[in-house]
Amino acid sequence: MGLLIDGRWHDQWYENGKDGTFKRENAQRRHSLPAPEAGRYHLYVSLACPWAHRTLIFRAIKGLAPLIDVSVVSWLMQDHGWTFDQQQGSSGDHLDALQYLHQRYTQDDPHYTGRVTVPVLWDKKEKRIVNNESAEIIRIFNSAFNALTGNTLDLYPAPLRPAIEALNERIYPAVNNGVYRAGFATTQEAYEAAFDDVFNELDYLEELLGRNRYLAGEYLTEADVRLFTTLVRFDAVYHGHFKCNLRRLSDYHNLSNWLRELYQWPGVAGTVDMEHIQKHYYMSHKTINPNGIVPKGPLQDFNQPHDRERLVGKGIWQG
Repeated sequence: MGLLIDGRWHDQWYENGKDGTFKRENAQRRHSLPAPEAGRYHLYVSLACPWAHRTLIFRAIKGLAPLIDVSVVSWLMQDHGWTFDQQQGSSGDHLDALQYLHQRYTQDDPHYTGRVTVPVLWDKKEKRIVNNESAEIIRIFNSAFNALTGNTLDLYPAPLRPAIEALNERIYPAVNNGVYRAGFATTQEAYEAAFDDVFNELDYLEELLGRNRYLAGEYLTEADVRLFTTLVRFDAVYHGHFKCNLRRLSDYHNLSNWLRELYQWPGVAGTVDMEHIQKHYYMSHKTINPNGIVPKGPLQDFNQPHDRERLVGKGIWQG
């Protein structure tokens, strides 16, 4: 864990609020795509990170692999943050053989101050970060390259946008960030508030998915992808490591079946790496798990049959 201050790296854990509440820093590089060109952009991800995972799923569903190449950081976050240590699961930096991701940030801005996060969409032509906000990168991927790929699948269709936005606005603070608020809390009160938010929202989503095939109705959308990347990590990491242990995800009938359907969607399973996921959280967060012991369980098989065909579904919207 750490951050850059005026372009210099500092190994520093997160600073919570006075009440013990975890405060997530907003992404700072939030530009639009200059031009949709094949081979111009490079994506930096962690296979452990749920935010980066969103972009890999969109890249797969939208057929962008031939256009946008990827470098994967190590599962172990060390004193210099995200590294390209190939002995610990990294692909290496395919562009410049960098040692640390923070070097890419200071190439973009020599005086950068802030956290060094993934995903990062890098412009090889202009040598700058286009965007490091996953919510915006997935929308770039959703439509910006359609003319080049011929892929018109639309995970953010105009008629469903109000519903998608409403879902995102409630799921992000309660679940996506809620598990982190619970895990990184430094007071009992902050932890319990986050814990309650997580499970109150999971109860709501369990009921919703008893009526809807997907979160926004009959179509699989961005909202489903954003929730999936958190819930696929839930039983393996957030239940134990972040103390979100009222129930396992597998205890929710509708949510667990919905999770298996999304995992089995063409292209999605190949983006899920449970080894990276478990090793990163349990071995990198020494403040939470000082001995770095990684649990052997749980047993999970996301390829087990699901029952979502009982509800009407139309797949992904065609633009």
